[in-house]
Amino acid sequence: MAKNVVVVGTQWGDEGKGKIVDWLTDHARGVVRFQGGHNAGHTLVIGDAKYALNLVPSGVMHEGVECFIGNGVVLDIHHLQGEIERLESAGIEVRSRLKVSPGCALILGYHSALDRAREAARSDGARIGTTGKGIGPAYEDKVARRALRVHDLFHPDRFAEKLRENLDYHNFVLTRYLGAEAVDPEAVLACAMIDAEQVKPLVADVSAALHAMNEAGGNLLFEGAQGTLLDVDHGTYPFVTSSNCVAGQAAAGSGIGACMLHYVLGITKAYCTRVGGGPFPSELDIKAEGTPGHQMSQKGREFGTVTGRPRRCGWFDVPALKRSSQINGLTGLCITKLDVLDGLPELKICTAYRLRGEIVDRLPMGADDVALCEPIFETLPGWRQSTAGLTAFDALPETARAYLARIEALCEVPIDIVSTGPERAQTILRRHPFKG
Repeated sequence: MAKNVVVVGTQWGDEGKGKIVDWLTDHARGVVRFQGGHNAGHTLVIGDAKYALNLVPSGVMHEGVECFIGNGVVLDIHHLQGEIERLESAGIEVRSRLKVSPGCALILGYHSALDRAREAARSDGARIGTTGKGIGPAYEDKVARRALRVHDLFHPDRFAEKLRENLDYHNFVLTRYLGAEAVDPEAVLACAMIDAEQVKPLVADVSAALHAMNEAGGNLLFEGAQGTLLDVDHGTYPFVTSSNCVAGQAAAGSGIGACMLHYVLGITKAYCTRVGGGPFPSELDIKAEGTPGHQMSQKGREFGTVTGRPRRCGWFDVPALKRSSQINGLTGLCITKLDVLDGLPELKICTAYRLRGEIVDRLPMGADDVALCEPIFETLPGWRQSTAGLTAFDALPETARAYLARIEALCEVPIDIVSTGPERAQTILRRHPFKG
């Protein structure tokens, strides 16, 4: 009988989902991206090679595994084409194994123009920290029911008519409200028609393909992008992404029923990071040399895969994880980057917040209340030994095991996997999501 696993980030993204999806793909017949766009950045280290993926599912590194881009993804075809070409130039066959839903909303040139112009118009404190890649405006068009979708590319006249209608509206906003340059509809149309020829051979009924694979007994792996605390409904709004990043979106964003989701694996770093604006209760100074925050930043190589921006770093946050667990219905946790904490004399865990004089044990809804939260910390001893590359739980230093046990007890979710480095083999397995 097939067993299907959903992998989601439980923090503000960048938790190391790509490595874990790649590692779990050994037991999967198909891997599915179900939300987000090319603002996602999943880095895979395989031997001496490093691969940065944005749209192509991380399971692509395994021969014979089918890869799917579900209807919940907003798609920049030009970027997808470039990503495919880079992978195939490295000897990885993609086109024969990749299927794209005809329901994906398209990201076109005017979406990125709007994204950049809006962010530039905001004051420093109000900037969301978007990647400027057009993801937000594309999702807005989708919700406003004016999106151009992949299947529209099969009807050029209809596509052109909808495009001109859209640009009548968006160019008005760009020029009259944001003070930016107008976008030429003919240039966008010409580019879209070229890109259409590249994507058409990949288009398939993803929902039907997933159902058929599941009926045939093939395991499915659903790969989330960003993180739960960036979810447009449940994150630190408005400092969020434009899609639902939670486990439930795996069903809606790929066209399957929730009954087909059997195990939810939450990926979390052994500490916390965040890129861009928004509140961050357990944040540390990453610039002062010799401090824990600086070690997390430098040893953890905490720079955005897509933007290159330095990530903000902080202590592990239990109330944030409890909120994520509640929203996603986590079955188990995977702790990543444990080795980054090697050598710190002591560690802190944020166990609760003080908010308006009261103690709260879960992250509040919305950025305004989160910004008022004062972290309450518990201090634990660190460890001097290296944990890098260890593959057995008992081989970890006693204080490292105690640190993980305390996280497990406070969060009330079992730790099933521990990652001790970026490579596939640098993984400790306690319970396998596809077997346990």
